[in-house]
Amino acid sequence: MTDVATSCSGAVRLAKRFLADERGATAIEYALIASAIGVAIASTVWAFGSQLRDNTYAKVYNVM
Repeated sequence: MTDVATSCSGAVRLAKRFLADERGATAIEYALIASAIGVAIASTVWAFGSQLRDNTYAKVYNVM
């Protein structure tokens, strides 16, 4: 019975220590910010890409 109590106590301490550790949180936050910036860039390019192609490249093609 002592071994079970000791292992449960150790597991509880490990879980508390794991939940209190915030070292990885900063990396995750930076990854979320970087992915949000990537989505914003991709959606902007997608929204204005065809417009840019039609207007700018058509003018260049007509000049040639």
